[in-house]
Amino acid sequence: MASVKLSPLSRLGADILAFIVFLRYYLRVRAARWFRQFEHFKSLLVDLLYKKRGKYARPFLHSGVIGLVFVVITIGPVIFDQGQEPPPPETGQAILAANAFAADFYTQTADEVRRYRGGEILVHTVSEGEALSQIAQRYGLETTTVRWENDLREDATLKPGQTLRILPVDGVRHQVSRGETILSIAKKYGLDQAEAQVIVDYPFNEFLNNETFELATGQALMVPDGVKPDPAGQLSSRRTVASRLTPDAGAVSATGSFIWPATGRISQGYSFYHRAIDIANTGGGAVLAADSGEVLISGWVDNSGYGNRVLIDHGNGFQTLYAHFSVAQVRPGQRVNRGDVIGQMGSTGRSTGVHLHFEIRQGGVLINPLSFLQ
Repeated sequence: MASVKLSPLSRLGADILAFIVFLRYYLRVRAARWFRQFEHFKSLLVDLLYKKRGKYARPFLHSGVIGLVFVVITIGPVIFDQGQEPPPPETGQAILAANAFAADFYTQTADEVRRYRGGEILVHTVSEGEALSQIAQRYGLETTTVRWENDLREDATLKPGQTLRILPVDGVRHQVSRGETILSIAKKYGLDQAEAQVIVDYPFNEFLNNETFELATGQALMVPDGVKPDPAGQLSSRRTVASRLTPDAGAVSATGSFIWPATGRISQGYSFYHRAIDIANTGGGAVLAADSGEVLISGWVDNSGYGNRVLIDHGNGFQTLYAHFSVAQVRPGQRVNRGDVIGQMGSTGRSTGVHLHFEIRQGGVLINPLSFLQ
């Protein structure tokens, strides 16, 4: 039987078809193998996270924040440059304004990165002629913070070459002993139940259980604004933000300004890791709308640390958030006047005691409420 002789073009077509058939088979087999490996890895990861649920939440959060800051610093200038057209030569004031804005933006970002430091404790080597106050000022800390961390007396003399541990924020670093709790540690360093919230909010403190704030024996815990007792057991007289009292919440302000939402004392101020103020009152009490507006959220609508909360949109670019209510007394869509009761102070969610967590947001950015309430 004579064989059929194919033309070169026909042979090429047959080879291509055979290759496509083989490639389809190969990819199907490989894809199935990759998918099985992926499912196996995913199952292992899910089992690990389920067994250790809550333990890795903070590391993931910290890594994400650090990565976001890195991206902003590296590609931020490119984005801003592309998004702006160069002004004409005659607009000299516009050039100055743009440069001033850029300097403020990057200075603020750099300061945020410097202050976060990942909770890292730096080691400073004393130079000739350096004083403790100079070193503390260099790192933006109070002298007492450096002295307490390094077990120095008030009249201590520094020597060249001496090393000092530098904390990331003012306060005290504590090593947890068996049986200690957040509340017992807070009390040891001059903080009451509501003020203990600052230990929970500090982003680099970790807990065995993020809901009960369980501690591990031997772990290091940062107590921001904590005051170390002297050898006689008396607390230092250093004044902290917690000693300031809020004015009466019933005062009436002009349209577009904010009144104090509750009566009590400021148990935690605004900081880079707590973009709000906490107002504590052991007796609880009513929480008032700081300005008129429409209620967007009311109640414990999810499982977040805010607990029962109310979010009000004031219709002028500002929003205010009130958290940890024992009960919210308004509903979404409801309009409220400045000074109306919107709920009762409580301790729901991620809270260590009865207090109000109060935020002011402008264009979605959290800003210092004390700049508007004072």
